Amino acid sequence: MNNIGMITIGQTPRSDVAPIIEKQLDGRAGLVQAGVLDGYTAEQVRELFSPQAGEYVLTTRMADGSAAVISRERIAPVLQGKIDTMEADGITTILLLCTGVFPGLHTKRAHLLEPDRIIPPVVQAMLGSSRLGLIGPLPEQEDSMNEKFAASGVRVPFAAASPYTGTESDFRAAAERLRGEADVLVLDCMGYVEQHRQWAASAGVPAVLSNALMGKLIAEMV
Repeated sequence: MNNIGMITIGQTPRSDVAPIIEKQLDGRAGLVQAGVLDGYTAEQVRELFSPQAGEYVLTTRMADGSAAVISRERIAPVLQGKIDTMEADGITTILLLCTGVFPGLHTKRAHLLEPDRIIPPVVQAMLGSSRLGLIGPLPEQEDSMNEKFAASGVRVPFAAASPYTGTESDFRAAAERLRGEADVLVLDCMGYVEQHRQWAASAGVPAVLSNALMGKLIAEMV
């Protein structure tokens, strides 16, 4: 059986998200996980990877379920190393489990699936003339998410609710804030799960789960 590689910018195992991807694979491929922060303590993560002024901010999940806020620039070399190792191990399809933008990642021959390159055009094609709204983990990610999704300079309405610390009321409040401005919501983080999608959709606006969308697309490559 073929294996699909899945690299999280946090720690493995991703018991929250892996079942969503595996459901779409439907037993046709195995899922091999690797994590950028594997082997690091929470203190080491804060010391080595915390964002500094002007750096691209990301949030992810530690093995104990807690959240970590990290810098794209600081994790980039480690992430590329994880990609290189998976490719050296013979994995030919690798999913980056993050919707953030990572310029310069590369493989020799393997297919590297980067959600930030795939989800925005797919969503825009699905929406047509409908209005898009975004829910992301952190308030400070609003500008970077708009850079990915905004078309013709039109700003996309945004609200924050963390997949790792957010409550049901947080998700409902975020969705209700966007209800009058959006016809469809995208939960733009690979850490969101079906429960989060249901909480957001309970405000009366359909919601799209990024990792489920990626899982369906990956399943077509198996």
